[in-house]
Amino acid sequence: MKKLHIVLLVLIAVSIAVLISFTNTTSTYDTIDTAKEKPGKFVHLMAKLDKSAPIEYDALNNPNYLSFTAVDSLGASVKVVYHSAKPDNLEMSEKIVLKGKYKEGQFECEEIQTKCPSKYKEAEAQGKSHPGTIADPRMGEPTN
Repeated sequence: MKKLHIVLLVLIAVSIAVLISFTNTTSTYDTIDTAKEKPGKFVHLMAKLDKSAPIEYDALNNPNYLSFTAVDSLGASVKVVYHSAKPDNLEMSEKIVLKGKYKEGQFECEEIQTKCPSKYKEAEAQGKSHPGTIADPRMGEPTN
């Protein structure tokens, strides 16, 4: 074999390895019910904090334990356990993205991303609309 053939084969192998690694790291948002059907598998949940349920967090005694209840868009709920510090804006967030695994009746969360609408509310107060806002001709007002 020529050196050029060997180099091309190595480049093709590296390209295939990169593509495979990307497919393993990509994830779609799951519901709580679909996460329960995949115990132990890493998933992303889009949910919101159930403000009627208690939040367990004691920064003095155990700053690396947070427990709360999350509710998805279909109304299903799950207890979430997060072994890290509580995000500052958890209670103010409109939605949260939970990354982790469903195990033993609860969602073991590895990462929490909070989604706060504050920048969009500020823009609306200035007369600007959210980029995803669609005008509803029946109402004469924008809807999301």
